[in-house]
Amino acid sequence: MTESAAIMGFADWLLKTVNYEIIKGNAIWRFGLVLLVVLLAMAAGRIAQFTMHLYTGRRVQKRGEGPLILILKALANPIYVAIFAGGILSAKLPLFFDDEKGIRIAISDGWTTLARVILAIAAAYALYRLVDVIEYYLNRLVGKSETTLDDMLVPIVRKSLRLTIAIIAVLLISENILGANVKSLLLSAGVGGIAVALAARETIANFFGSITIFMDRPFQMGELVKIGEHLGPVEEVGFRSTRIRTLEGHLVTIPNNVIASSSVENIGRRPYIRRISNITITYDCGYTKAKRAVEIIKDVLAGVPQLNTDPGKPPRVYFSDFNDWSLNIYMSYWVRPPDYWLYHQVNEQVNLDIMRRFEAEQIEFAFPTQTLYVKKD
Repeated sequence: MTESAAIMGFADWLLKTVNYEIIKGNAIWRFGLVLLVVLLAMAAGRIAQFTMHLYTGRRVQKRGEGPLILILKALANPIYVAIFAGGILSAKLPLFFDDEKGIRIAISDGWTTLARVILAIAAAYALYRLVDVIEYYLNRLVGKSETTLDDMLVPIVRKSLRLTIAIIAVLLISENILGANVKSLLLSAGVGGIAVALAARETIANFFGSITIFMDRPFQMGELVKIGEHLGPVEEVGFRSTRIRTLEGHLVTIPNNVIASSSVENIGRRPYIRRISNITITYDCGYTKAKRAVEIIKDVLAGVPQLNTDPGKPPRVYFSDFNDWSLNIYMSYWVRPPDYWLYHQVNEQVNLDIMRRFEAEQIEFAFPTQTLYVKKD
């Protein structure tokens, strides 16, 4: 009971002291004026913000986006924060602070410091939003390049700039306004930075892996690639990983350091798709029908316009081998353009034409069989 009474007594004393130190020398209307200044600052900030949004919206409809419009759109929200900071600083003026009591001087200094911090945040926020202007022109620049991998570089640059601005803003506000000893803090953190670097070595490896990908450009966005056991088009390349959509529809995330140290098979850049097939006919066909089967296959391939006819890679058909249970005809051709589904359509056309022609010539396809001879004594 005695301890509770002591706590209550201390709380009453502290409340009376603070009220005395703050209110003494200031009429009630002064505090009302403080509240009015803050509300007016908030209203002025909203009006300025709304006016800038309205102006930029109309300019975009009439003339499209330009440098001035992009800057105004980026500064609309930071302007509100800056006006609010000015209102906080101005709201202190109606109050009376003398130097008789240290607590009131501390409150005055703290009030000013708060306004400066908000104003610095507004400046950092403006720089943060102006990164959108840089992003706009980077997108226009990479849009003129043939590679689509540069399109993924723009969001990475945007995130890096914003993160850098946020870190620098925190450090400058902490040291120059709040008076924190940032240098000593960073020096102390340097010792622990070694441990953090060791713990984050995979992240660092992925970062350098992403740099390798952007420099070497082994693939473009949307190209069909095979990395390890994963086959599919590239959907996104980030600082840490690359995302591939497999042909089954699954989204696979592969760390960039794995890609940098692995062989990348860029299927999307192949000039054609090759098919190798072995067509087997029965031994009963004999010499005449075997020779005729080769002629039929060559004739069928000659009538397909999608097959590559360059001197180095024409369609090839040979009576290649005597199998255990069949006569083997080797067939190879290249489909151009290298469209995966076109490749299957061409294969279907070739297969059906060969079957139709073989049936007309009474050439039978072979399948694995064994003939067993039983000798009786």
